[in-house]
Amino acid sequence: MFTASDTSAVLDYLRVPTRYLDVESRSRVVNVGAPNGRSVSWPAAEAPGPAPERWLGEVRIFAETLPDEEGRGLLPDGEWEPAEALLDADGRPVAHVWREAGGSVFLPFSPDAALVNLWSEAYQAGARSAGAKRLALKAYYRARPLLPRALQIALRRRFARIQAKTAFPRWPVETAAHDLYDLVLGLLAEVAGEAVPWLGPWPAPYRWALVLTHDVELQEGCENVALLRDIELAHGLRSAWNFVPRRYDTPDETVRDLNERGFEVGVHGLYHDGRDLESRELLLERLPAMHEAARRWGATGFRSPATHRGWDLMPLLGFEHDSSYLDTDPFEPQGGGSCTWWPFPIGELVELPITLLMDHTLFVILRRDESVWTEKTRFLRDRGGMALLITHPDYMLERERLDVYDRFLATFAGDDTMWGALPREVASWWRRRAESTIERESDGRWRVEGPAAGEARVELFPPS
Repeated sequence: MFTASDTSAVLDYLRVPTRYLDVESRSRVVNVGAPNGRSVSWPAAEAPGPAPERWLGEVRIFAETLPDEEGRGLLPDGEWEPAEALLDADGRPVAHVWREAGGSVFLPFSPDAALVNLWSEAYQAGARSAGAKRLALKAYYRARPLLPRALQIALRRRFARIQAKTAFPRWPVETAAHDLYDLVLGLLAEVAGEAVPWLGPWPAPYRWALVLTHDVELQEGCENVALLRDIELAHGLRSAWNFVPRRYDTPDETVRDLNERGFEVGVHGLYHDGRDLESRELLLERLPAMHEAARRWGATGFRSPATHRGWDLMPLLGFEHDSSYLDTDPFEPQGGGSCTWWPFPIGELVELPITLLMDHTLFVILRRDESVWTEKTRFLRDRGGMALLITHPDYMLERERLDVYDRFLATFAGDDTMWGALPREVASWWRRRAESTIERESDGRWRVEGPAAGEARVELFPPS
């Protein structure tokens, strides 16, 4: 449907049917052309990095922006005029979208860079408090083993009041990445003069996904796997259990039982000391032991303790999938978020963002009830998202909390549009989707070719 002068992270991610031209010859502009001769263009993306906040209508943009004088010099041939203004955080215009008399559009920023800056949380790098927060985080985790449990919780509750004031990403829902998807698809539909096809996020017949995961932090949690496991079995659901190889003993029979019952087992760091992703050197030192545990358990997934993460380090993990990023959550020790409720790639790794508050944060730190889970899950259901939850068997021992979990699962277990999937199933599907393309039949209808053929759904934007 389109031809492009260079690869595009946004078009590839959405699987918009695009034929790439001379991608070996990079230029300063990505030009995406429609069959009618009109096009959407933007500056070529650079590596992820801090960028000022910009607004294009209701869409929040974190990408380097070309001022009008510089943007004018990159415009293709034609009669161009500045149109919609990009505003800075104070509402002042800093650049304009350019529109050509024939219907083409030029953006003064790269949506590809804007997307990766959201996924990678590069937008945080420019914040004044970022360095101080990193130092405080490191100091806290070094000191935590020496602190009484009551003091740890009191410090977390006090810090949560500060975290709750975070302006971006918004909590409990941040739509920035999805607003960007809609912006690009809308512009492509405008220049093409017809609805644009893209591959839906879930295999047919499902419209959204519920992914249940557990992080087992202590021996007590490992000994009480059955409490949460049996609630899930009663609802016909399965989950992933992430164990720590060198903090407690994980019996082989526990792992075997979970695998035989159709659950998934993953690796949750090496010692649960918050240091696995502290540096490249330490990660590489620890990886052989984590990989050995993964082989022993038949694990393909990873989650970092305390959801510590680093964009440049994640591809080194050597696992098939990870679930350490958040969609939006200011309350974690490393707050922030990727601003999306769909999986996304980090190199060869498939990242499954955590989209629901974990149990300890909800019940202990914020002292809220399960309505926080239920309301967010309904939003994600309505938007075709992924509701991915972490609970800890260490903190879910009380009958009251087990009943909360039972009620939450009962609310959604009977939904035929919901895919109750394991992380490995979601990651496998996402790889098949990424390797598939949309092709046009002679009668104008669209079909899917590749590994996802027969299960992928072609969506249209705007929806009919």
